[in-house]
Amino acid sequence: MLASFWKFTIIISFCLLPVKLEDDSDIPAIAKYFNTKGRYEEVNPYLIEDILAVNRSILQPPSAQCHEIHLTAIIRHGTRYPTTKNIKEIQQLYNIVLHNASGEQNWLRELQTQWTMWYTEDMDSRLVQKGVNDLKHLAVRLSKLFPSLISEEKLRGGLIKFITSSKHRCVNSTLSFKAGLTELWAIKDKEFDHAVNDALMRFFDKCTRFVQEVDKNPSALTEVDKFKEGPEMRRVQEKIADRLKVQYNTITDDMAEAAFYLCAYEFAIKTVNSPWCRLFDEVDAQVMEYANDLKQFWKRSYGHDINSKSSCILFHDVFSRLDKAADENKSGQQVTEAVTVQVGHAETLLPLLTLLGFFKDSEALTSTNYATQTERSFRTSHMLPYAANLVLVLYDCGGSDLRLQPLLNEKPVAFSGLTGQQASMPLYQDVKEHYRELLQGCDFETECELFKHPAQV
Repeated sequence: MLASFWKFTIIISFCLLPVKLEDDSDIPAIAKYFNTKGRYEEVNPYLIEDILAVNRSILQPPSAQCHEIHLTAIIRHGTRYPTTKNIKEIQQLYNIVLHNASGEQNWLRELQTQWTMWYTEDMDSRLVQKGVNDLKHLAVRLSKLFPSLISEEKLRGGLIKFITSSKHRCVNSTLSFKAGLTELWAIKDKEFDHAVNDALMRFFDKCTRFVQEVDKNPSALTEVDKFKEGPEMRRVQEKIADRLKVQYNTITDDMAEAAFYLCAYEFAIKTVNSPWCRLFDEVDAQVMEYANDLKQFWKRSYGHDINSKSSCILFHDVFSRLDKAADENKSGQQVTEAVTVQVGHAETLLPLLTLLGFFKDSEALTSTNYATQTERSFRTSHMLPYAANLVLVLYDCGGSDLRLQPLLNEKPVAFSGLTGQQASMPLYQDVKEHYRELLQGCDFETECELFKHPAQV
């Protein structure tokens, strides 16, 4: 383990030059539907032209007097290999294509004669080289967006703090983010620590009520199961079977998902428009996206109250850092923690985004309303690609005028319930008033204790 860790740290160096990644023919037509297996570049397509491009005009503080005093970034790890479970399903799908499929299509012949099963079970969710680059590039872009906060002086001065989940993909993403900065500023004489904190970054494992009522409770995902058995998913499975010329019962919903994710992994990891992607057209991809959004909705988001409440500990941590920065700034002291970088998982970000009220549609996602949800805001393809990030920036605009700007994936988002300019960069005091009930309550221990709450599933 230690040897592989050091091997990883040695091979992650690369040159941070603006470079066009690929032309359009390299991008699958269905790439924008890949949910949490999607690339960050599909959320911000301008990065395909220049991976280090930023647009500071998005910040738009209300006056020229405003300056940033603190930034908290909660970041999902970068691009990773499939899980062991995914890899086993990919192997099963490959066997079907190899031994049961027939047809003269070029893409099918390519799968049967040229594609080889290169995924191995020991890869199990490990960060890939593209994931290293995701975090290095993000570090450079954030330093360009917020040069007064993410600076060499503040890094060397110990004013930038790094916290990570214990999972190797998160630790290595944290190392990559730091490497992006140290390589940018050619820092070779000093190393910078990070803290492992699963209580904050993997709170979902520690929340007994969530684990028992949702994570380990099959009935919590009834809507997901119904959709998988419904007409939309059945049609996708039949179309895949028709393309492969295999019996309909060969392509289960698990095999359809394995094929969809295999197309996504081949693209995210290798930037390849794989022949596996030919198993889906855009209509199919939209159904697959909805199936996975439905799962995220019921397992990690608005489907059950405990999904968001499990993130209370991270919610309070974020606001305690903002309060500390506000208090130090008010008393004329230097803000002692100018930047906090916290690296976790999609399962870290989504409950917190839900608790904060982002991407809440007027109707819940269910197994029967796919047709009416085409314009939904709850789309994990947009919210949670690899290296997804929620950035909260605290501004001093003079006097007692402190403002807070939320950015998701380097784009402004509006706090739910606040309107006009108030939504994009509201007074910090207004934000605290808006979340007053959560700030006064939302106690992790109380919310996550199993027997004080009736089951809500």
